[in-house]
Amino acid sequence: MFRLSNLIASVVENKPERVLNGSIAIWNFTNRCNLSCLHCYSKSDLDAVDTLSTEQIKKTILEMKESGVKFIIFSGGEPLTRKDLFEIADFCKENGVITYLSSNGLYFTKSNVQRIVDTFNYVGISIDGDEATHDYFRGLKGAFKETLKAVLLANETGAKVGIRFTMTKDTIGSLEYIFDLVEKHNIPKIYISHLVYSGRGLDNLKMDLSKEQRRVAVAFILEKAFEYYKSGREIEIVTGNMEQDAVLFLNRFAQEYPALKETMRERLVTWGGNSAGRKLLNINSEGFVRPDPFFPLTVGNIIEKDFGAIWQGGELLDQLRMHPRKISGICAECEQIDICNGGSRARAYAITGDLWSEDPSCYLTQEERRNNYK
Repeated sequence: MFRLSNLIASVVENKPERVLNGSIAIWNFTNRCNLSCLHCYSKSDLDAVDTLSTEQIKKTILEMKESGVKFIIFSGGEPLTRKDLFEIADFCKENGVITYLSSNGLYFTKSNVQRIVDTFNYVGISIDGDEATHDYFRGLKGAFKETLKAVLLANETGAKVGIRFTMTKDTIGSLEYIFDLVEKHNIPKIYISHLVYSGRGLDNLKMDLSKEQRRVAVAFILEKAFEYYKSGREIEIVTGNMEQDAVLFLNRFAQEYPALKETMRERLVTWGGNSAGRKLLNINSEGFVRPDPFFPLTVGNIIEKDFGAIWQGGELLDQLRMHPRKISGICAECEQIDICNGGSRARAYAITGDLWSEDPSCYLTQEERRNNYK
């Protein structure tokens, strides 16, 4: 995740940046879901049966903590379909593990919303655009109204709440609408995700943005980040699954604060770009561990092996943990790879069959791939 709002404030005001002091796990606790979203990577449905027991999950949480995992994003499917979800989240809290919830919001009610926000440190709810777009993508008429209701219910509690939005050719026309929605209702966070080709995302490869569309979208997002900072608007912007955004951000930052460009670049190198297999991992509903939720290969299964033994390393994880990684194509000569770390390995593999080829969605120009501080 690229936390651009936090970076602007920390560098301009010479404050310590918000550092991810430990690894973050995106855990698909269930493959059961009440929706069938076009861009979903997990191919979920309501008929799925949970594989992992509560006891297995708690055992693994303790092993993860020992291995430096300090954050768990509760995902799915729809995580709230698990009856033991609050028990699992409370167990995390008892053991000092920070929890985030990623939900479609359809199970939020006036009677349970306080329990939800009291349990999780942050709640992210997915909205794919205006009403017609969202309902089309979610495969359910009326989904938008119920999801927006959930966002507003959670936000009224004063808890940290955010809207999650995935950019595709079908949703990109709603990008400005989503920002208007956040501004209108004073939602404290907006997370903009680029599409990764995996699961239904791979089936719908044609729905991804062109590089020209991506540049326009990212430029708009960056303008919003600087607008919010200058006006004192407390809306945090984060982008995901496209670490190359950081290079475009650096150039835009230099226009506003040229004397601080080198300082910002140092911060971005420290951030390190794509963190799959390094500070990011995924566990799916069957217990398989991946370097990220979209990754085409697994590194083990928590039912068969302790998490610590899986996460300690191996050839694949060792290669992913190199910084910068050794990537072919345009990445081999790129002078900014120490910022983005080569981008998504899942997208590279989906298009070329080679984990170590360039990210096919990289939209940087040849000039932008140069580092003028060398």
